[in-house]
Amino acid sequence: MTERKKPELLAPAKNLEILKTSIRYGADAVYLGGEAYGLRANADNFSREEMIEAVRYAHERGVKIYITANIFAHNGDIDGVREYFRELDQEVRPDAVLIADPGIFAIAKEELHDIELHVSTQANNTNYMSARFWYEQGAKRIVTARELSLREIQELREKIPVDMDIETFIHGAMCISYSGRCLLSNYFTGRDANRGECTHPCRWKYALMEETRPGQYFPVEENERGTYIMNSKDLCMIDHVPELLSSGIDSLKIEGRMKTALYVAAVVRTYRKAIDDCFASEEKYKENLPLYDKEIRSCTYRDFTTGFFFGKPSDEDQIYDNNTYHSGSIYLGTIESVDENGYHHLMQKNKFSVGETIRIMKPDMNDREVKVLEILDEDGNPMESASHASQHILVRLSEAAEPMDLISRQEEEV
Repeated sequence: MTERKKPELLAPAKNLEILKTSIRYGADAVYLGGEAYGLRANADNFSREEMIEAVRYAHERGVKIYITANIFAHNGDIDGVREYFRELDQEVRPDAVLIADPGIFAIAKEELHDIELHVSTQANNTNYMSARFWYEQGAKRIVTARELSLREIQELREKIPVDMDIETFIHGAMCISYSGRCLLSNYFTGRDANRGECTHPCRWKYALMEETRPGQYFPVEENERGTYIMNSKDLCMIDHVPELLSSGIDSLKIEGRMKTALYVAAVVRTYRKAIDDCFASEEKYKENLPLYDKEIRSCTYRDFTTGFFFGKPSDEDQIYDNNTYHSGSIYLGTIESVDENGYHHLMQKNKFSVGETIRIMKPDMNDREVKVLEILDEDGNPMESASHASQHILVRLSEAAEPMDLISRQEEEV
């Protein structure tokens, strides 16, 4: 396997903190959204100044930055998109911009110089003729539709130009609608999923109502908790990395621009190790499968599926009967610095107390179990517990952590 080019591991970031986490925990590239024209309007997203800082930070560490501009634009968006692209071209200078709308692509060709154009999964890239079309327009990469199997991706690779990249989602939330083109959110709430404002109505609980009996709701029975007939399991390909590496995919993409730092760190470092292990030796990868499976569940997640990679999913494989998340651990914070007195400075995310055993998460997955010896507030006053979210605190641990290490607490499943 060493003769093949190792694929890029592409991670999400909803803000600058999580971008830095993605990079520390093993990403080769990070995708993010500006304050407009992406499909995650409810993420924190990046201001122009933050995008400039993100590109600088990433490039200093040999990591690429891709910016999403993959809305389906209306007439009123056009002038703003053009001005936005001029800012990206002249000030931000990312490595690529992701686009779905042909009109927006045309503007990008006019306004972006020496910045790659990638075609988003929203453009429904399901065949090699479509890929060739985009290549002829100037696209460097397509992001495949989630509805493709590995066999179809391999055929795609064989029939498109060798210098056109293939990017494919391998982990994260699945959309019930075809490559994300959904009208439910717009219909129910007036918030357009195709312009970045999806309210995820596919996750809601549904019932039947007979028109002559308004107000009487009848459950579509699946279990005692209700019916979630459009609610997909999450995609997870950690058990199939060898197949991914032999498929011709150039960039392995993790979904999650709305996710926490803990989720990003846990998922990125697990795929990083799995890819590196498999690239070195498939036997090593197989030996470590139990470790990957455990670690991929060390954050909040839904049940998993392999999606369409091995053919059309069955109802049992694709749809599940509740909206329950599983929680492997709780994110407590990220170490910002360690002072000369051995205190770890951080912004606390969830409650923890003196005397607790917590975990220092390392990029190489060699985590440390440590005891919380002391907690001080910003003014140096002792605290028994850090109980207020987003409070800056100083913590002394039984073993030192490093700046940018995440700390977490293992939880029973909820």
